[in-house]
Amino acid sequence: MKSNSIISIKPLGFMWPVSNPFLFCAHHLDLFPEGNEQMGPEKSLLKGRDTGQDFNIKDGWRMYHGETIPGFPAHPHRGFETVTVVTKGLVDHADSYGQAGRYGGGDVQWMTAGAGLQHSEMFPLLNQESRNPVELFQVWLNLPKAKKFVEPHFKMLWSEDIPLVKSIDENGKTVEINVIAGSVGNVKALDPAPDSWAAESENEVAIWTIKMEAGAQWKMEAASEQANRTLYFYRGSSIRIDGEEIPVEKAIQIKANQELIVENGNTDGYFLLLQGRPINEPVVQYGPFVMNTQAEIQQAMHDYQRTEFGGWPWSRRDQVHSREKGRFARHADGTEEIR
Repeated sequence: MKSNSIISIKPLGFMWPVSNPFLFCAHHLDLFPEGNEQMGPEKSLLKGRDTGQDFNIKDGWRMYHGETIPGFPAHPHRGFETVTVVTKGLVDHADSYGQAGRYGGGDVQWMTAGAGLQHSEMFPLLNQESRNPVELFQVWLNLPKAKKFVEPHFKMLWSEDIPLVKSIDENGKTVEINVIAGSVGNVKALDPAPDSWAAESENEVAIWTIKMEAGAQWKMEAASEQANRTLYFYRGSSIRIDGEEIPVEKAIQIKANQELIVENGNTDGYFLLLQGRPINEPVVQYGPFVMNTQAEIQQAMHDYQRTEFGGWPWSRRDQVHSREKGRFARHADGTEEIR
């Protein structure tokens, strides 16, 4: 029997269960091998893999849709946003607007696909002498009908700038929250992309990553009854909520309007929290297109076939940047951020 504050508990797979306004959430953890000159694995390590469609963990990693470099070569999106939280390793971004970036180690890319663009997300294996671990969460956040056709845009939330809320409980145990969206107490996140559902505070969108020390207690503040809230417990031993013991690798949907205490078990616990008021509009999805009607999906497919959402200005579909390049972002207006 569930406690009064828990709606459901579901297992975590590669793709995690989500609630409106979110469309998708995936946790990637790959212990990539040493890189070769092309920033990919040695060809001998690709034997036995379904290259181009490699989603099965083998030797601790996957190639995904990459053939020489792991990752996701150029592919289209329309009608929603991607929020990519990279806790380990680096991601190389390139898109049909000529924008580019390399980010990781706690950085977050917030990309509004809007009217449509192509982008690639590759995992360059920069280290040639040691393994190249990558861990990230990719979250898809829907756009309301009024914003489906906004100009595509991406914004970087650099790790150095993302607010970190650190608290110590009555037993001296530490809880740390990276506030990617929303607020924790009086601490507000950086502004999201300007056309996002998260840009209006009344939509109560929250994206937090949380680390709880072994034995720590965390008081989760209440939101409104209208918000959907899910806590993803992806690494640790167990937690207790309202007296209920919950093992690791579970998605816990919680009543947002109830304050509650999370008690962590005997190892450090790691969590992702997603919250937001639903977008009360029809959702019709076909792969990388998310619209409100089937006719709009057909139009998205036609538009992509006709325009390729701006084409592809890069020399390769699996674009990676030079090995020597550090963390950076280059935007459509020519401005460049260097970290």
